[in-house]
Amino acid sequence: MYILFLGLSFLLLSCTDTLLGDQGKLDEDIYANYQTIADLELPFSEEWYVFNGGKTHREGAHHFINRGGGERYAIDFVIVEDTQLDTGILRKIHAGDGRANEDHYCFGKNLYAPASGKIVKVVNDVEDNLPGNINRDQPGGNYIQIDHLNGETSILAHLKKGSVLVFAGDTVVKGQEIGQAGNSGASDAPHLHYQLQGTSGDLEKLGLPAQFQNYYEDNILLERGEPVRGQKVRKN
Repeated sequence: MYILFLGLSFLLLSCTDTLLGDQGKLDEDIYANYQTIADLELPFSEEWYVFNGGKTHREGAHHFINRGGGERYAIDFVIVEDTQLDTGILRKIHAGDGRANEDHYCFGKNLYAPASGKIVKVVNDVEDNLPGNINRDQPGGNYIQIDHLNGETSILAHLKKGSVLVFAGDTVVKGQEIGQAGNSGASDAPHLHYQLQGTSGDLEKLGLPAQFQNYYEDNILLERGEPVRGQKVRKN
């Protein structure tokens, strides 16, 4: 999994227009133009910020890790508070000094199934990291894998230890509470890592773009869209 932060606060930066991948039209046809089958909704109830997400290297970040793998279009979400500065917008992800997970605005927030399906794998016993540290031995940390029974699978990763409410073999419906955001695995600050992939196998399968339905992007209601780095998103 991608290590989310090098620091505990950051300035809003402009994105580049670099194209994804290095195979040109083939990539665009097979991957970038993929239309999600599942009727996905955002897996949280509050307004969250897209720290990584999109189809360029600068927006997505996960592209650098495993080109064409499960994380290719993965999205990292956090909750932020903004302060307007003369030099730009300072987006803080935590109160105080951020040394405790509980300082972070998203830590322990409830998460929900983005679409209906069957739980195929759950990890729920990995310790949460202290901010600034990572667990390379268990990169996904605590995570939930949902087979949407249509060739697509959702993975929600880096969850809080002991917060997962479902078990392998369970059937879930869209919007059902399934766990809480945490800081486990290859994560150095609390956040939600979400990825859509094309099989119900292990983590590193074919990553697919995820289009969500009926949500607000920077206070504009969309019927269908893909969250991109720098946006604030929330369910309708």
